[in-house]
Formats: sequence, structure tokens, C-alpha cells
Amino acid sequence: MDSFRRDGLTFDVRDAGPPDGEPVVLLHGFPQGSAAWDAVSPQLHRHGLRTLAPDQRGYSPMARPRGRKHYTLRETTADVLALLDAGGLENAHVVGHDWGGIVAWALGAWHPDRVRTLTALSVPHPAAMAKAMVTSDQALRLYYMGVFQLPFLPERLLLAQGGRAMRRMLRSGGLSREQAAHYVGRMREPGALSASLSWYRALPFQARDRVGTVRVPTLHVWSTGDAFLGRAGTEATARFVDAPYRLEILDDVSHWIPELAADRVAELVTAHVRSR
Repeated sequence: MDSFRRDGLTFDVRDAGPPDGEPVVLLHGFPQGSAAWDAVSPQLHRHGLRTLAPDQRGYSPMARPRGRKHYTLRETTADVLALLDAGGLENAHVVGHDWGGIVAWALGAWHPDRVRTLTALSVPHPAAMAKAMVTSDQALRLYYMGVFQLPFLPERLLLAQGGRAMRRMLRSGGLSREQAAHYVGRMREPGALSASLSWYRALPFQARDRVGTVRVPTLHVWSTGDAFLGRAGTEATARFVDAPYRLEILDDVSHWIPELAADRVAELVTAHVRSR
């Protein structure tokens, strides 16, 4: 399967590994795309796992609806359910990083019957994040989310001079020149950056869609070098999981865990999958 459809939108997906292997859905964040998992997926395949890595809403060229209301968490989680349905999968192991991690948390809370195990990279449970925003420096770390609410200006700043600012941000976090260039190139596609920023701009609609307690086996991976996500939300996350829960902390790794700690991610995910 190289694509699936939902509500008139077509999503690109990388479906690889043993066709009869246990399915693992890999959900990327901003501004990555499915290529974020390029170093992780082959290792999962060697352990007999099948991976499905979609380019999510806003990132697939034929899935960029206009208007922030199309990018709420209810929509983005429904996209993953459509992926499972298209693949004939009753459920799957779900791994998410950054925004993909938030989608994973929501799936674990709202649709536990479709999630065998949950692995969240970097991002804490949304309720733990909300608590950390008022009890720690977390709000300061996420100041850019307020900037992203502005119309037009973020696009101009990030894509000025061929995306120099975005490329510098990614390179400063440890991504290779090639990785940064790939992600910036994708964001320079017509409408791509505005659609991707709509995930942030949809936040005002999220208040009524509370992500409650997760009741599936959960692995949470956080890195001490993450400039965007602090320890407070990470340490508060366990109270929002009513199932076997493990926190794994990676020292001296920046926010870009799938790319910079691919070997460890593959090892942890494989063990988590095999333990259930």
C-alpha cells in the first residue's frame, strides 16, 4: 500500500517490511514527514515488523485542505484510523514523535481497541503538558507556538532566503545537512508550510477534545537535550496512564530523536512490541 484515502484526501504512506509482520504505525512531527523514520524502519523490519509511515495531513501533497479547522486532533487521529482500515488492520502498535506523538496519545486514550502498544517520543501526555505549562518553564520553551498563530508572518520568516531560518533551526538541533535540506525542501512545496502550521493554528479548537487516561501499554522516550520539551511534563505523564508504563531517558540527545537516536529507538520499540 502506497496511499490511502479519507474524505476526498489522499495520503502517501510508506508500507514496508514483512507483509505478515506485526504492524507498527510511525507518525512524524513538524516539519519532518515520513522520512524521519528512514533509519528506524529497516531495523524494525529486521526484527520481523511491518512499518506503515504516512505523510500526515498537510504533508501529503493531496491532503492539504485549507483552514485550520481541518487540522484538529480529532481529524488527525481519524486519519490514522483510516490508514488502519485501508490496510485491513484491526489494530497496530503506534509510535509517534512530536505532533505524531500527540496523535499517538490521543489514539491511546480515545481508541484503545485500535492500539496494541503506544510509544511516544519527546512529547508528554497532553494533560501533563498542560500542567507543566503553568508549573515550569514549559510555556517559555514553546513560545514559537504563539508566533505560529499569526497569519502569513511565520511562513515568510521560515522560508525567507530559501528556508535559511528553518534550515538553521534544524541544523542547530543536530540534523545533518541532507536531512535539513530534505525537510526544508518539502516545506517549500506549494501550500505545504501553511498546511503544516495549521496543526498549531488548530490549537484553539482543541479545548473541547480532552485527551484522557491512556489504557494501553505505553513507552515514553524523552531526551535531556530537548530544547522544546522539558522534564516537568515528562515526569507528570505517568499519572495519565492506567496500564504498564515505562519512561526511557536519553542523555544528550536533542529533540530529533528518530533521526539522532535511531538505533536506540528501534531497540526500544522492538522490545516494547515484543513484550505484549
